[in-house]
Amino acid sequence: MGFLIRPGYRDRMRPVLSVALLVLAPLVAVAPPAGAVHPAGAAPVADRAASTPNLRVNTLVSGLSHPWDVKSIGSGRLLITQREPAKLTVAAGGTTRDVRFPSSRIWVSGETGLMGLEVDPGFARNGRFYTCSGWNTDGGGHDVRVNAWTLNDAATRARLVKPLVTGLPTSTGRHGGCRLLLADNGALVVGTGDAAIGTNPRDLTSLGGKTLRLDRRTGKPWPSNPFIKAAHRNKRYLLTYGHRNVQGLAQRADGSLWSVEHGSDRDDEVNKLRAGGDYGWNPVPGYNESVPMTDPSLPGTQVAARWRSGTPTLATSGATFVTGTQWGAYNGTLAVAALKAERVLFMTFDRTGRLLRVRTPAALRSYGRLRTVTQLPDGRLLVATDAEAGAGRIVVVRPRG
Repeated sequence: MGFLIRPGYRDRMRPVLSVALLVLAPLVAVAPPAGAVHPAGAAPVADRAASTPNLRVNTLVSGLSHPWDVKSIGSGRLLITQREPAKLTVAAGGTTRDVRFPSSRIWVSGETGLMGLEVDPGFARNGRFYTCSGWNTDGGGHDVRVNAWTLNDAATRARLVKPLVTGLPTSTGRHGGCRLLLADNGALVVGTGDAAIGTNPRDLTSLGGKTLRLDRRTGKPWPSNPFIKAAHRNKRYLLTYGHRNVQGLAQRADGSLWSVEHGSDRDDEVNKLRAGGDYGWNPVPGYNESVPMTDPSLPGTQVAARWRSGTPTLATSGATFVTGTQWGAYNGTLAVAALKAERVLFMTFDRTGRLLRVRTPAALRSYGRLRTVTQLPDGRLLVATDAEAGAGRIVVVRPRG
């Protein structure tokens, strides 16, 4: 169960992680929220008994511009999205090749471009993958949307199969989201941004400032979504609402879904998702970014974050849960890339989802802005560095041993 913020709670409920402390030491103990008690035996066994391994980091792919996501497509190949300019790239054996696709249809502006990526479990058979991106619509406008594609056998050309969900809101390109996660049950989960429009996060007919869940084959809302019987079609897609700009999605071994979110001038968040949950961002009137990320003055109850950055923000982004005994004390942690803070945070949560500690290994603090973390089938981690003009990289991380 997530603990909830109810109206009248004070800021004393906020666990604050100081950037200064993160800089001073690779291991920072962070207190749980006031009043929270860790049940006996709640800490993961690996974190108690295993040592923290040293990490070896090597560049796997270079020459990229704003790499946003990276996934394995088998046979030693990686599929990479580059936000700006919008490029879809295959890397293998130290070489890269851009895939031909209708890149002119990708709307690139500010924080929006070619972003989230997922690969179908049947990719070896059907070549199918999914992107979330800005899109130039036929009427001369633009939106953010999730598309299904197929890659040919030679991995040289991608064909658009169909859009799965369209009409994610846009403004200048700010707060475009847009992370994808293929959940264990086959649902495609989408994290969206609020497009810097204050009413979007709590408007249940808007797809902005939400997490969505849909059928990756048909694009229809997932049948167990909390508002599946709503009259408005958009509302049927919603899993959670009240978000600012969801940049990361991850699924834990216990099946729980988690999101990573950019804060305003404070409080980046890691949230454990609860179907139908309100995560408390409501920057109105106008776009008032002085309000709390999780605002306890709102009606009803808001789901409290499992981790907050405090002040200043770190610009947390893509994330994955790390699995494998070779990772020692990192096994079972949530590895979160940070852009502004230029590091990876390995967050240990107990079985109930309460934060125990955060580690920020020095080996991953010299690669600039970090956009996302992905785990390969063999257990190694991939980290995308966010840099322009061909300076972006994909680095591979493994425990020394």
